[in-house]
Amino acid sequence: MPAATALRRPLPKPPLWKPPLWVAMYHSITDTADDPYRVTVSPVRFARQLRWLCDRGLRGVSVRELLAATAEGRAKGLVGLTFDDGYADFLDSALPLLLRHGFTATVYVLPGRLGGENGWDADGPRKPLLDEDGIRRITGAGMEIGSHGLRHVPLTEADDTTLAAETRHSRALLEEMTGRPVDGFCYPYGQVDPRAIRAVREAGYRYGCAIDPGPHTGAYALPRVHIGENDTSWRLAAKRVLHPLRRRRPVGPLPVPCAPAPVGAP
Repeated sequence: MPAATALRRPLPKPPLWKPPLWVAMYHSITDTADDPYRVTVSPVRFARQLRWLCDRGLRGVSVRELLAATAEGRAKGLVGLTFDDGYADFLDSALPLLLRHGFTATVYVLPGRLGGENGWDADGPRKPLLDEDGIRRITGAGMEIGSHGLRHVPLTEADDTTLAAETRHSRALLEEMTGRPVDGFCYPYGQVDPRAIRAVREAGYRYGCAIDPGPHTGAYALPRVHIGENDTSWRLAAKRVLHPLRRRRPVGPLPVPCAPAPVGAP
C-alpha cells in the first residue's frame, strides 16, 4: 500500500474494551534448556496450559476476536492468546495444539527480519524467525497476524523516521504479504509512551498490546500477563485471580529481560 494512501486514511476508531481483559503473552514454544530471558515454554507445558483453559470452560482467541466479542457483549469465557517476536517454532509447536483445541491466537511478527533470527537477545540462543511463507500459513490457519514493528527496536527511543518505519511501513508490508487488514500492534520490549501510542494509531492500527502500561493503559496499550514454563495449574489460577486486582491501579512496565538494541541495529 503506498504511503500516501495510508496517510489519507481516517484514524481508526478504538475498539471497545472493558478491563480487565485477560490476554496471555507467550513468545517461543520449544525446548527450554537454554532460556536466560524466560521467554520459552516447552510444547509439553504449553499443551498442559491449553488443557487447563479447556477444563475451566475457557477458550483461547486472538486479540482481534476478543475485542470484537467484547463489543458484542459475548466475551465471557474468552482469553486472548498472543505470541511475540514471530518465532518460527510457532508453526510446528504451537499451531497444531491450538488447532486441536479449536483456539485462535495473535502472532506479532517482524517483517524487517523475515527468515532471520532474534539478534536483539544478546545472551540467548539464536532462534529462527518466521519467513513470508510461514506467515501466510499461519494466516491461512485462521490465526491473526499483527506487527511487532519492523526490526524489534524500542519505540520510545526511536527518531521520527524510525518510528514511522516501525509502525506504518511494517503494517503496509504485512498487509501486502497476507492480503488482509493488520489491526494489531505489539510494542517491542513492552515499552510505550504517548508518542508511541500516537504513532501506532496514526499508522492505522485499531489496537496495541503492551505488558504493564500503567497510566497509558487503554485500547492502544492493552496490558497482558506473561506466561512461562513455570506456570503450572496453581500459578495460572493465581494469575487469573490477581489480574483484575492488579489493573485497579497504575503499574509500571515489567523489567526488560534483555538490553534494548540500539535503534536501527540488526
